[in-house]
Amino acid sequence: MPETRYIFVTGGVTSSLGKGILASSLAKLLQSRGYNVTIQKLDPYINVDPGTLNPYEHGECFVTEDGAETDLDLGHYERFLNTATSQANNVTTGRIYQSVIDKERRGDYLGKTVQIIPHITDEIKRRIKILGSKGKYDIVITEIGGTVGDIESLPYIEAVRQLKWELGSRAMVIHLTLVPYLSATGELKTKPTQHSVKMLLETGVQPDILVLRTEHDIELSVRQKVALFCNVGLESVIQSVNVPTIYDVPLKMLEEKLDITVLKKLGLTINEEIDLSAWNDFLARHKNPTQTVEIGLVGKYVELHDAYKSIAEALVHAGAENRCKVNINWIHSEELNAENIDEQLKPMNGIIVAPGFGHRGMKGKILAAQYARENNITFLGICLGMQVAVIEFARNVINLENADSSEMNPKTPHPVIDLMEQQKGITNYGGTMRLGAYECRIIDENSKVSKAYNKLTVHERHRHRYEFNETYRQQYIDAGMVPTGINPETDLVEIVEIPEHKWFVGVQFHPEYRSTVLNPHPLFIDFIKNSLPE
Repeated sequence: MPETRYIFVTGGVTSSLGKGILASSLAKLLQSRGYNVTIQKLDPYINVDPGTLNPYEHGECFVTEDGAETDLDLGHYERFLNTATSQANNVTTGRIYQSVIDKERRGDYLGKTVQIIPHITDEIKRRIKILGSKGKYDIVITEIGGTVGDIESLPYIEAVRQLKWELGSRAMVIHLTLVPYLSATGELKTKPTQHSVKMLLETGVQPDILVLRTEHDIELSVRQKVALFCNVGLESVIQSVNVPTIYDVPLKMLEEKLDITVLKKLGLTINEEIDLSAWNDFLARHKNPTQTVEIGLVGKYVELHDAYKSIAEALVHAGAENRCKVNINWIHSEELNAENIDEQLKPMNGIIVAPGFGHRGMKGKILAAQYARENNITFLGICLGMQVAVIEFARNVINLENADSSEMNPKTPHPVIDLMEQQKGITNYGGTMRLGAYECRIIDENSKVSKAYNKLTVHERHRHRYEFNETYRQQYIDAGMVPTGINPETDLVEIVEIPEHKWFVGVQFHPEYRSTVLNPHPLFIDFIKNSLPE
């Protein structure tokens, strides 16, 4: 078996240029040429993981099969590659330092002075090579967060310099930069790219390929100028022009022959046959819808759409599967009240109440669940969204006065949502929830979810501390809200439905994490299908 190759993706000039989408697109092309590829993200912040970060700070926290709380870019990796990631695919500075300090406390360094070089950089290199050492992957693509020149990124760039030296032709660097357009002069300016590459060179790293983000096509003369000033061949200057959807990027990179240039530089065989038929089928359905559906996404972080990135993309996948355009209406739960709810939700064909933590925006979410239930509007409650539906039903149907979650009101007389037994006594917030994939057994063959999944045993990813309170199960069944999915080991309720309703489903897990371009999630497909205007 050939030795694993390593590709490092860095960014310059500005953040948010789309390193994650570039890495995912390249990985998709290499995968389509027959290579086993994975992607990892190195994040320069000192948090051990993004689990305790406010979504306003960093977008959504993506959860892997093995329960790692990771950067949202791992969601892109999974959606593009259709393969699962793990804890090893996301590394933060906090985790690196924690590991090194733990080793120092154990005496692993034999009394040596522990320093950035070699100890921190050695730990970074070890983490980078973990995925390659498993023998599963031909190519590991490593995206380095932040922008070249950031103080936080310097140890990572130094580790890349060392790895390029150690691995020789088995490692390469792709540098993503911005070529801004000055409307006053009608010119594309390459000086920011030149400065960014110069800054990278100052750290001892020569990029092998430059990818230029741009709003306009880049002329040959501009490419030649960039190649000349940045020490790369003309074929290694790739343009990445703005496109209508992120799912177009692999095709644009294919046009630019990025994958071929990469394979040549890594000394790998170029398989002339590239199979993107399923990808193109998805794009054709996505771009040629036959109808439109209006979905209300009710949450408290809706100002930042990245806070619900996986849900938004799962709706795109499900929309394409149903040949319909999904218009997401971002509805702030804090601003939803009895006076405006009819105006806000009446135009919706379907309502999703989003996950979250804390009491902020709870009243609006409860109103949304009530409105969907009473007006027979297709409803999907995810994690806290499911708990909201349970609380609303307790108050307004079962007539349990002041029923609530003990997370929101520890003194509620009816804690229909309560802290899981194994969570009691836990004081740390980081990495202590119920995390990762768990089995769910569907106990009603005639349920909505049974028809959606078309099977009775599924595995879904979780991220929560609170659960449906088993004490109240029979009261819910008698009143018309039925648990249709349970965890077979603990008997915890995972799914609730209202059989009399058109389509009302609440799930304790996060189905959006498992939706990919090639495998849209069945719950989202069925949710959209039942939301279509009649």
